[in-house]
Amino acid sequence: MPTISKERLARLKEQREKLNARIQATEARFKTSERKKDTRKKILLGSYYLIKAIKENGMNEVKAIMDKFLTRDSDRILFDLAPTGKEKRKKT
Repeated sequence: MPTISKERLARLKEQREKLNARIQATEARFKTSERKKDTRKKILLGSYYLIKAIKENGMNEVKAIMDKFLTRDSDRILFDLAPTGKEKRKKT
């Protein structure tokens, strides 16, 4: 059975650490790419329905749906909806 030196073992551990770092970086890039794709899909889907609602005079229906769906006051403002008053104010 061949003997393994401390130096060889240290080199292997260093290689493992580098490989783990590369794996983590690749996973992070993949997750970022997937999030960007998901966001793009949401934007395109929202654009489609917004244009459709405008063309078909359905903005009142959209507002009614969004009134039930949106909880953040900053989002509700985009649709001219009344704030919920449930958000906690940040202390500055």
